[in-house]
Amino acid sequence: MHRACFNYALWTYLTTPFLLAMDCVQAEETELCREGSELWRVMRAFFPGSIETHSLVQDFFFGEDLMLRRYDYNVNVAGGFGASQLTSDYVVANGVHLPTKRRAYTHGRDHRPILEMLMVAIDISEVTFR
Repeated sequence: MHRACFNYALWTYLTTPFLLAMDCVQAEETELCREGSELWRVMRAFFPGSIETHSLVQDFFFGEDLMLRRYDYNVNVAGGFGASQLTSDYVVANGVHLPTKRRAYTHGRDHRPILEMLMVAIDISEVTFR
């Protein structure tokens, strides 16, 4: 069961930001978020029940270079607690920019990741698209 849940999560990770353009996904830009010296754009996505993903409402944070920096959601399969996933170490594969490092943390009421509470660490290597 855990593997099945992780498979849908991985699908979301690997298809972002393209999945935000799907006809069935409603997306809207919300207020900017300051992270250190950067100003991040925030895209709130509303997913239909027909797409298996962490939660129906999720926030995606993009840096000034428009690369995904953070991804916030509720882990509904485990009680609905809040999580923040940090993405970094981008590579370019066949013209597609892809983060190779993902770290998921629980987050507090302020929606800030609690760095001492690492849940998942994903490192991707040798990326190609055909």
